[in-house]
Amino acid sequence: MYRIAVVGDWDSIYGFSALGLDTFRVTPDKADEAGKILRNLAEGDYAVIYITEQMAALLSHEIEYYRTQPKPAIILIPGISGNTGEGLAAVKKSVEQAVGSDIIFGGE
Repeated sequence: MYRIAVVGDWDSIYGFSALGLDTFRVTPDKADEAGKILRNLAEGDYAVIYITEQMAALLSHEIEYYRTQPKPAIILIPGISGNTGEGLAAVKKSVEQAVGSDIIFGGE
């Protein structure tokens, strides 16, 4: 059975453990550690990985690689510091690739 993980700073992710998701605390100053955790999760039995936008900014190259793979789905979520808009942009890009055109109106 596949699992779901959440990666980011503790303040942003601790509530997800109450939902039964596996949480992986990483501080922004430890980008190397975050990359290692992401690779281990992706190579393991995790089908969905939620990652804070702040952490995703540090791992953008690795996340782009996994976007071309069938598993895992990496989904950006806002962190405690707020929404940067990267998560919405990533969803929009995925929809455009799947459908072939922009179907989200009004945002820009």
